[in-house]
Amino acid sequence: MRIAVGEFSFDVRETGPADGRPVLLLHGFPQTSRSWDAVATRLAASGYRCLAPDQRGYSPSARPVGVAAYRMDAIVADAVGILDALGLDQVDVVGHDWGANVGWLLASWHPDRVRTLTAVSVPHPKAYGWAMRHDPEQQQKGSYIKLFLLEGKAEDALLAEDARRFRRMFAGGSLAEDAIEHYVTTLSEPGALTAALNWYRAAFDGVRRGPDLEPLSVPTTYVWSSGDAALARSGAERSGEYVAADYRFVELDGISHWIPEQAPDVLTEAILDRLALG
Repeated sequence: MRIAVGEFSFDVRETGPADGRPVLLLHGFPQTSRSWDAVATRLAASGYRCLAPDQRGYSPSARPVGVAAYRMDAIVADAVGILDALGLDQVDVVGHDWGANVGWLLASWHPDRVRTLTAVSVPHPKAYGWAMRHDPEQQQKGSYIKLFLLEGKAEDALLAEDARRFRRMFAGGSLAEDAIEHYVTTLSEPGALTAALNWYRAAFDGVRRGPDLEPLSVPTTYVWSSGDAALARSGAERSGEYVAADYRFVELDGISHWIPEQAPDVLTEAILDRLALG
């Protein structure tokens, strides 16, 4: 379905019973809402109504021009706007990669709208900022961001030679070839890859320092995988320091960064445990 929020329209995948407890699934880079298909199917089988939007820059009708349009306050406002349009006062939020960052901030800035949070892969913004400043391993793992910040050069590098470098990002994630083709096709649309990279360009400095956030009051589970090529253990283990509510840290051994598609069963189990705990 398509949901209008202000001047934009967002494509949203809906799975599960219309009267089920709503779960908002937020994707990351360089994926779309499709990355949640396996998890959404499993949650729907347990009676949950899953709502997975293609976020700003990924939905063709929500692709503004310019780096400033991709600040996190605007992207979090998109999520709130989607809830408002659907008449949902409160949802359970699950986010992966950049979607996890949106989830952390949504739960921090609008705790009344978030029943529970399950953040996947990306740690709390302040934990990530600390790790980028102090942990050489995280600095090395995050070095790819330097390329992403180079307007034009990054787009050319990722899409050259039939998107060879783009496709290589999914190495070790056991993603289906048709899923990878979907992501490549989507971000090859005019302006799409620039929009997706603008998330980094607009927010990276703030993410490195960590925004000024109060301790999180929303019950939270954080899922991290030891095989993540982009995110080190230091930030993962530090995330709990910024949560003042019930908190669970789930470590997956040997799984890559692409947890929702590589390990949907174990991730769904962690989500269902959080939903049951409240």
